[in-house]
Amino acid sequence: MPPVTQPATPRSSLLESITCPADLRKLDPGQLPALADELRHFLIDSVSRTGGHLSSNLGTVELTVALHYVFNTPEDRIVWDVGHQTYAHKILTGRREAMAGLRQYHGISGFPRRCESDYDTFGTAHSSTSISAALGMSEAARLRGEDRRAIAVIGDGAMSAGMAFEALNNAGDIRDTNLLVILNDNEMSISPPVGALNKHLSRLLSGRIYNGARKIGKRFLENLPPPVFELAKRTEEHVKGMVMPGTLFEEFGFNYIGPIDGHDLESLLPTLQNLRTLKGPQFLHVITRKGQGYKLAEADPILYHGVSKFDHTAGITPSSGKGGGKLTYTQVFGDWLCDMAKQDKQLVAITPAMREGSGMVRFAHEYPSRFYDVGIAEQHALTFGAGMACEGFKPVVAIYSTFLQRAYDQLIHDIALQNLPVLLAIDRAGLVGADGATHHGAFDLSYMLCVPNLTIFCPADENECRQMLFTAYHHAGPTAVRYPRGSGLGITPNKEMQALPIGKGELRRQGKGIALLAFGSMLAPALKVGEALDATVANMRFAKPIDRDLVLQLADEHQLLVSLEENALPGGVGGEVARILQEAGKTTRLLCLGLPDRFIDHGDQSQLMTEIGLDPAAIQARIAEIYPGNS
Repeated sequence: MPPVTQPATPRSSLLESITCPADLRKLDPGQLPALADELRHFLIDSVSRTGGHLSSNLGTVELTVALHYVFNTPEDRIVWDVGHQTYAHKILTGRREAMAGLRQYHGISGFPRRCESDYDTFGTAHSSTSISAALGMSEAARLRGEDRRAIAVIGDGAMSAGMAFEALNNAGDIRDTNLLVILNDNEMSISPPVGALNKHLSRLLSGRIYNGARKIGKRFLENLPPPVFELAKRTEEHVKGMVMPGTLFEEFGFNYIGPIDGHDLESLLPTLQNLRTLKGPQFLHVITRKGQGYKLAEADPILYHGVSKFDHTAGITPSSGKGGGKLTYTQVFGDWLCDMAKQDKQLVAITPAMREGSGMVRFAHEYPSRFYDVGIAEQHALTFGAGMACEGFKPVVAIYSTFLQRAYDQLIHDIALQNLPVLLAIDRAGLVGADGATHHGAFDLSYMLCVPNLTIFCPADENECRQMLFTAYHHAGPTAVRYPRGSGLGITPNKEMQALPIGKGELRRQGKGIALLAFGSMLAPALKVGEALDATVANMRFAKPIDRDLVLQLADEHQLLVSLEENALPGGVGGEVARILQEAGKTTRLLCLGLPDRFIDHGDQSQLMTEIGLDPAAIQARIAEIYPGNS
């Protein structure tokens, strides 16, 4: 494909005149398409310099412009779901210059944050929460007697989660709430006939004349016998359902409008203006295209979904990627999954909308009948796997640490309580970098250690990850293998797979005085500290069961034990080491190091590790504070 050149944003531009939505609302409607073009060009240039989410943001440019133009933000509340589609929103709400530091250390977030702007009404880095939050805001306004609107902009992927339907069900039961739900549907395309028809229908169905007649007719029909009223209601629903897919949302109690072209401001503006005047729960269905306006992203929206820095003229090339030639843990998992599936036909792979992110593209291609992407439905993913395990299959659920939090009840009741052999391949454990506090895998050890029957593996390198996945797969009960984001240490995994002894760690360095107990990713910095202090280093390998014999052996032979984990300290493995020492009556001093009891912001992973005191120099300094003899 030839290079695609995007024109630079003009030096004297409409965009530069916008410092807040109030400035936007001073423009003539005829100027908005030009503003949208400038905004799209700015996005392409800006994100190519910083990295971030690109395709989804290019798809919401016109919708963002229209929403801030029609609604009185921030008095009217907009909740974006998922929040990675809000870059245009950030630019129009006073953060255009701050985009140069997007997702960087001490820069602005890639998601909405209440502490960042009054226009960021709700934090939405996880999905499917917008309708619930916006409904709460709408009801708060009603109870206070305030005339303001709450708008939930939810992506079609986020609509697959049960929470979104729970909120729709509740909202439809509150008939006088001023809630507008906008479904940003970017999986469809509008052909010209359908687009023209629905543009007309959307204006008609959102207009005052139609809605006034509808209300009068409803009041009249309510006085008729119930069978007649029900027939009239069903007739209206089916007539609308013949030309648009809104019957489901009408059943929830919403007035459904759409679908309309989400890139056509001439259609968006009057429809939103009409909807702003209507009372009760409204549902607007807009069709957008990921990557809109940038041909490379339109052709491959998945590749351009989350990008690192790249040349937007040439597009993303193999050299644009990360890793420096080293395998990522995600690649190690993806390769193991295919190798294991070749050996065992009972293996099935499940993911909640993370096929690419979890490294399952190859598996989905080679074993399509055994691959299940269940959408953004983490709870269902785990229980679905539990059901397959009941029937003799061997489910492998690939899930990010931060998203596993959403399925905690299913982990306990549906998998662990029944002692089912479901393997959780937990990606992005520990700090993840630019996505920040909402995506750090900071809590999985803490919330999994208390779950009976669960075995937790902590690989320290690529080969250990492959062997642990193999070991976990053949274990009779539920297992979890947690591994970090990004590249490993550069160790080539052995093709041959061998089971490791469960619950047994290993000594990696023999020293004196101090013993470092490293869990997973903390082995590499522990070895550096061990060399500097001539300390013993143990690769603990398992968070549950912890190698109790090794802990007690090290306690007998050393004056200080240091536990190291890339997990929150409260409830983490350091506490388990302390419990083992206490139960055995050992008085050996223990220093527990891990993630602090606070939410950690976004930034480069190495910067964050230095900030929280988990880089080798900081670990050594902490040890020197209580054991100065080895400093």
